[in-house]
Amino acid sequence: MTTPIISQKSPYAVEVEEGKSYFWCSCGKSSKQTFCDGSHKDTGMTPVKYTADASKRVFFCGCKHSSKQPMCDGAHSKL
Repeated sequence: MTTPIISQKSPYAVEVEEGKSYFWCSCGKSSKQTFCDGSHKDTGMTPVKYTADASKRVFFCGCKHSSKQPMCDGAHSKL
């Protein structure tokens, strides 16, 4: 698998906690979107680690095509 599955064509708004690490699903197969559940095995893709620098709302990419993974960069508007 070289092309990720689009889980949704909009970002996921998530409240993150300062200092906590999150593992964003890069393949799109996770049943726990936007986070990894291990479904990437045998895809050649791996999750992307994100560590929150502050407690705040962030926008994780839902289309899996962002150039700023794991954050949304608006790439979904071009799909």
